[in-house]
Amino acid sequence: MFDYQAPADLLKDKIVLVSGAGSGIGKAAALAYAECGATVILMGRNVERLEQVYDEIEQAGNPQAAITPFDFIEANEERYQELVNSIHKEFGRLDGLLNNASILGTLTPIQSYNLTTWNQVIQTNLNAQFALTKYCLPLLQEAHNSSIIFTSSSAGRKPYAYWGAYSVSKAATEALAGVLFLELENTSKIRVNTINPGATATKMRSQAFPAENPDKLAKAQDIMPVYLYLMGKDSEQENGKQFDAQ
Repeated sequence: MFDYQAPADLLKDKIVLVSGAGSGIGKAAALAYAECGATVILMGRNVERLEQVYDEIEQAGNPQAAITPFDFIEANEERYQELVNSIHKEFGRLDGLLNNASILGTLTPIQSYNLTTWNQVIQTNLNAQFALTKYCLPLLQEAHNSSIIFTSSSAGRKPYAYWGAYSVSKAATEALAGVLFLELENTSKIRVNTINPGATATKMRSQAFPAENPDKLAKAQDIMPVYLYLMGKDSEQENGKQFDAQ
């Protein structure tokens, strides 16, 4: 497991947007960021789940979160611009962006892969990450020192047979992060890194490995040290790198 102990005030007064914040790793990250003092913008499709995370943050006595329902499959340029305008009006900047929302699709040979499913996976896991990052860059540039994190996968660093669109989307995510790092390296104080969570007990993991015993896997909250490290000031020297959560 990544070795890092976050200070209690690591993200005090920071504004952090988390996509896929309603469950799994996104939820764990949102709770961890709030616990360290951040005002977290909870982004996802399921409003009920976002409200549950919002309530957990409030009940813990952490900074009040904000809820932003968002459908990555249906979103167009106007919707992304509305999102950015709303954040700018409410907060004026972003100190961090966690691109985490993903879907698995199906585990099947390329020859049998359903085209609609393929497009939905690529749209959610890649195109939406690009669009959200693109439109949020002006907000991130308003911060003194900001961080962009992409949740990647071991399937994105090495091709997996039968993982189809998911593996392709995560490989492309790694490339997107690399291109973004090179473009921003000498022109801004925005750092860009990717995280491979490893085998973690999430709903997506159970879809991919239904026979696996989740009790033998790391829990989402167990892998938060690297997510906290890369979002906070202690990682200001880390840029353009690939990290493993465990």
